[in-house]
Amino acid sequence: MDNAELAHLPTSRLAELIAAREVSPVEVTQLYLDRIEAMDSQLNSYLTVTADEALKAARSAEEQVTRGAHLGPLHGVPIGIKDLQMTKGVRTTGGSLAYKDRVPDADSAVVERVLASGAIMLGKTNTPEFGLLGANENLLGDDCRNPWNPERTSGASSGGAGAAVAAGLSSITTGGDGGGSIRIPASFCGIYGIKPSQGRVSSFSGVAAHPLANYTSQQGPMSRTVRDSAILLQALAGHDPRDVNSLRDPVPNFVAAVDRDVSGLRVGYSADFGYAAVDPEVAAICEKAAQVFTDLGCEVEESDLALESPFETWWTLFSTNAYATQGHLLADQSELLTWYARNAIEAGAKVSGVDYSRAVGERDRMIAQFAEQLDRFDILLSPTMATPAFPVKQYPEVIDGRPVEPNPAFAFMPFTHPINVIGNAAASVPCGFSSDGLPIGLHIVGRPRGEETVLAASAAFEQARPWLQHRPKVS
Repeated sequence: MDNAELAHLPTSRLAELIAAREVSPVEVTQLYLDRIEAMDSQLNSYLTVTADEALKAARSAEEQVTRGAHLGPLHGVPIGIKDLQMTKGVRTTGGSLAYKDRVPDADSAVVERVLASGAIMLGKTNTPEFGLLGANENLLGDDCRNPWNPERTSGASSGGAGAAVAAGLSSITTGGDGGGSIRIPASFCGIYGIKPSQGRVSSFSGVAAHPLANYTSQQGPMSRTVRDSAILLQALAGHDPRDVNSLRDPVPNFVAAVDRDVSGLRVGYSADFGYAAVDPEVAAICEKAAQVFTDLGCEVEESDLALESPFETWWTLFSTNAYATQGHLLADQSELLTWYARNAIEAGAKVSGVDYSRAVGERDRMIAQFAEQLDRFDILLSPTMATPAFPVKQYPEVIDGRPVEPNPAFAFMPFTHPINVIGNAAASVPCGFSSDGLPIGLHIVGRPRGEETVLAASAAFEQARPWLQHRPKVS
């Protein structure tokens, strides 16, 4: 096979070829590094490339294959790590000018488990400052761009991760999702991403600190196929006593779930969650995609879910955590902050105890609303995004003829942040293209701890409507 084909192979197949000694970890690592050097100036998907360290790790991985050592599930597979994850001895900026030279002394739990799986870190992928925006802009350089059209946003906050996978600049990547940050770039870049249930993957940062309430943010995988995400999720999941929010449940077999039969599943579809403005073309593509589940033997019905503008609930919880973690920057390094990071941190500073208590109460109301839906349905479908990827820094101010509220910088993501509030498992799977050739994602929401059903439904859809043959302009 040629280099482009090798670079776009599913991670599962690449791992098989490495284990069978048909492909060398050094060869494939060098291939990705060469592609990053040749193409990433168009995308800015990486903030740091660790070429020397990657090749050293690849040589070690190759030696282990040669001597028949026990191999992890991702042995020798190159991976991109989101730059919000602490990496020992490797620059970790958090997308912030204030931390542009930070080199941590320890790995985060996600990085520990990635490396334990045998994967090889290519570098740190681009992210908006502290992951506080759904589009990938920061003060460290140019915006991260979409491989299908570099004039468009990649989405965020795992924007570099999404762009790198779509363009074949990494086999697979880690992401994190606090308001849609895995699913937004998955939808915009035409790849698969799953936000696991809250607490399924440890959020331990690598730095011992006082525990904070974490109602919204969860780490997870991004990949070209559903099986690849299942493999990485299997490696990442599991209890971690350093994270007080970490689930103690036994880890299900996510990889086996990919092969489950989905016939008989009860499927609900909502075009708008009862409140959202959605681009008509996006709505039509996703509604047609939802009907694929009828062909798969599922019962598909319209959902009557009707949320009451859940943004403020999410924003109160989300911005308060931004202030709790980064509030110190307002006093002495405010000039280094992006407009959106300053807005989020300042908003969090103004949240009172009463405000926060009310937001937690509204969270409970939303949990109950979705629980009622998921008593009727096994999964709930919707568009992932309200629009296709938009031009860089041009946030849509009108969607389907409706002026967006309360903030154009967040109005395009009305389906994702409610799921962060309730903590359920959810994924975005590519389901079509807009008239100007941009990917559209279908949102699959499961029950709490419902990753197996989400993965099974995602894989069944992928088999019915394959997308791996599609490659973006920059690839």
